Amino acid sequence: MSSLVAETQPRAREVSVSDDELTIVLADGRRISVPLTWFPRLLHATPVQLHNYELLGDGEGIHWPDVDET
Repeated sequence: MSSLVAETQPRAREVSVSDDELTIVLADGRRISVPLTWFPRLLHATPVQLHNYELLGDGEGIHWPDVDET
């Protein structure tokens, strides 16, 4: 017996940033967390700059315009 796995592109739905971690919740419910040190511009951004993000397309990307990070 085999199962069919539908191929989908990951789409961001929620973004949160803690003192040391960037967490993204995808449309399918998965949660991905990575160290904030991977994104030096975000690591040194203010809380206001971090909360000012926009989802690109249908969640295909994330952009922080205040720190020019995509």
